[in-house]
Amino acid sequence: MTVKTAEVDNNKIRYLEEGTSEDTLLLLHGLGASAERWEGVISLFAKKFRVIAPDLIGFGYSDKPMVDYTTDYFAEFVSKFVGKVGIKELNIIGSSLGGQIATESVINQNLNVKKLVLVSPSGVMKHSTSALDAYISAALYPNTDSALNAFQAMSGSKKIDEEIVSGFIERMELPNAKMAFMSTLLGLSNSKAITEKLQLITIPTLIVWGENDPVIPIEYAQSFISGINDCRFYKMLGCGHTPYAEEPDTFFQIVSDFLN
Repeated sequence: MTVKTAEVDNNKIRYLEEGTSEDTLLLLHGLGASAERWEGVISLFAKKFRVIAPDLIGFGYSDKPMVDYTTDYFAEFVSKFVGKVGIKELNIIGSSLGGQIATESVINQNLNVKKLVLVSPSGVMKHSTSALDAYISAALYPNTDSALNAFQAMSGSKKIDEEIVSGFIERMELPNAKMAFMSTLLGLSNSKAITEKLQLITIPTLIVWGENDPVIPIEYAQSFISGINDCRFYKMLGCGHTPYAEEPDTFFQIVSDFLN
């Protein structure tokens, strides 16, 4: 993987890139995360795709301007970023918040997207869960105990890589990181449910959801399945909120079959 940067509206955006294919795959991470959350699958997908995984503006090691972090703002950012890195046609995988951003980008931005994969996307659930509460607490008060508790709650596993915990703490202690995090939460809470927009998605779409997702429970999958016309669904058994990190090989096979 190569670490690169692009400039979007005078903001420096960090991203990871691997692969030389003419087919591009854009990976959009979730709330408070970074491109590193995709590390387990980037090299797998890079065998057939040019894989690009940005730190979304406001997160990771990308710049964090003082703006309102609404889903519209993120969708516009994605469109501008795609143009900056020279992508003409692409596939998108979006996780959680990244799934909602991917959905908004496909609907509202002039992007040439061939296929869409949504992993436990936000946009329908309008209340919090205990796992999400733990994650918010860890973001606002980042330390080893709070971060470890949050990632254990989200995955349902006690075995969490120390680098995931330390990386999260490091990123949340960066200037403006908490501001961007809370602004995004407020933007999500004040946005309308995405349900009515889903019928506007006209490209083949795959929904992947962890069977035991405690952050956005799998019951919310039905709204996406019934709302998108050309939609497939896969339930990943034994997984929590981030199946691509918990079972990367299985996730890759499921999504690769769909994309190919």
